[in-house]
Amino acid sequence: QVQLIESGGGLVQAGGSLRLSCAASGRTSTYAMGWFRLAPGKEREFVATINWSGGDIYYADSVKGRFTISVANAKNTIYLQMNSLKPEDTAVYYCAADSRAHYPGSSRGSDYTYWGQGTQVTVSS
Repeated sequence: QVQLIESGGGLVQAGGSLRLSCAASGRTSTYAMGWFRLAPGKEREFVATINWSGGDIYYADSVKGRFTISVANAKNTIYLQMNSLKPEDTAVYYCAADSRAHYPGSSRGSDYTYWGQGTQVTVSS
């Protein structure tokens, strides 16, 4: 049984930073991991993907240069460091795991098997 638990969301002013964490349990070592976000009135959006070796990293153009995805294998945790935050980054952020073991991870949410409960990020202007 795979479980993904996100944490680290909150309220921050534009230009600020937050670090999201995704603690994974279960057999995810061969899975591609991803971060997605869902803003009110918008479709779910791919943010970034990584594998558990710390490679196959890809970002959405909207976050490239501002966000950094990383892994801590010893903690079974995926991180998303978010810098230079903008009001348009406001969304619920979800961690996801793709059990197909395809690398690099997909940018399509439908390819991911497991999802966390999400953590709210709000960026004020």
